[in-house]
Amino acid sequence: MLNKQESLPLSPFYSLYDLIIEKDNELRRINELIDFSFIYEELKENYSETNGRKAICPVRMFKYLFLKRMYKLSDEDVVKRSKYDMSFKYFLGMAPEDKVIDPSSLTYFRKLRLKDINLLDLLIQRTTEIAIEHGLVEIETALIVDSTHSHSRYRAVSAAQYLKEQAKAFRRTTYEFDESLKEKYPEKPVDNDVKETVSYCEQLIEVVEKETGVKDIPAVKEKMNYLKELVEDCKEGAEISNDPDARTGHKSEDTSFFGYKTHLAMTRERLIVAAKVTSGEKSDGKYLKELVEKSEKNGLKVDTVIGDTAYSGKENLVLAKDMGFKLVSKLHPVLTNERKNSGFEFNKDADLYVCPAGHLAIGKRTLKRKNRNSEIQYRFDIEKCNVCPLRDGCYKEGAKSKTYTVTIKSIEHEEQKAFQETELFKEMARDRYMIEAKNSELKNRHGYNKATDSGLFGMEIQGATTIFVANLKRIMKLIDQKKGV
Repeated sequence: MLNKQESLPLSPFYSLYDLIIEKDNELRRINELIDFSFIYEELKENYSETNGRKAICPVRMFKYLFLKRMYKLSDEDVVKRSKYDMSFKYFLGMAPEDKVIDPSSLTYFRKLRLKDINLLDLLIQRTTEIAIEHGLVEIETALIVDSTHSHSRYRAVSAAQYLKEQAKAFRRTTYEFDESLKEKYPEKPVDNDVKETVSYCEQLIEVVEKETGVKDIPAVKEKMNYLKELVEDCKEGAEISNDPDARTGHKSEDTSFFGYKTHLAMTRERLIVAAKVTSGEKSDGKYLKELVEKSEKNGLKVDTVIGDTAYSGKENLVLAKDMGFKLVSKLHPVLTNERKNSGFEFNKDADLYVCPAGHLAIGKRTLKRKNRNSEIQYRFDIEKCNVCPLRDGCYKEGAKSKTYTVTIKSIEHEEQKAFQETELFKEMARDRYMIEAKNSELKNRHGYNKATDSGLFGMEIQGATTIFVANLKRIMKLIDQKKGV
């Protein structure tokens, strides 16, 4: 049964909040800035209003996820901190003497209550509305677009290697408080065997749990709880590296990552106004239309889009004309000539094509033709083609090679070529660095460099809460700047 609680309960200890929590406290300001009741309205269909036990207010459960992302805490630690941190309790709408939830409730909430809800678009829309209400962004605006990648939690490295890295971080934290533990820890595993590494991690945890002077230190406890979660994931999933939706993307011809991409649109005020989460192999340019449409749906009028060469494909040049915005993106002689509906996509970082199955070309060569335009031929690994589930219609059985050829037709884009030589283009292109800084902020300050769960749904929830936190922080900073604080 759904419980609707959007305000602090009556309590004889409520006045403690006014004594302890300062007026400029970040969580107090967020509570005053945004009415979280929109969460209740969006999620109430996923609850029964008449049957079952009384459910925890969905607004409070969402706020737990917000705190988890804002302070980079595990489920167990965000709940534990809410027992004694009065700013947490105030933000959660709890009385000082209220009991906290069981950490397992957060997992249940993420997996069951947030299903069928487009949380990413919902939260971005709400923060954009707040920014517009406070006059913090221009309605007629330029968008700066780019994508940022997040490594899969499970396949960035092997399961054993990832566990070893986290065990190392755990050990280092304990050494800060008790170096004598070095003598008590078990011998490190030599091989990259998952079972052996799991056993080693369990022994580490067992040693620390016997040390009463160390185990209760918050910094140690947080690292230990995270390591426990990883160990349990290994046991339940047989192999921690399984991530059903993650795919291999390429940052250059020689470097790749296994995980996800988040395609972003940001204003010059450094507020994210649209986003799309995909698997790692997807091309940046194909999501430009969706990002522009989402931005305009959120109340903005897009007059300019600034991006790198990944956005200068022919379809996007046509889109810019149709939708009436300037596209500040340098042409790439290959990007401008993709064959429609082929399934092959150009990866501008690797400077090679990717096939429909996500495999990167292993080489290329230029073919000069008499009396017609030159072509670039891309060569793919025939051994992968032989076993590829998408080979029907793409690879001819028994063929000794697989190639994909594109024609260079830069003449068709003379208008864009002329535009990119103008001072206006060059001046606007200088603003592209802003989104690189925003990507760095998401990764380094908010932990967006690595997925915290497996699957696209988990990555979307992480993206939604991370961008929501980043946007609210930015809004508060813009409000302070406007007031001259």
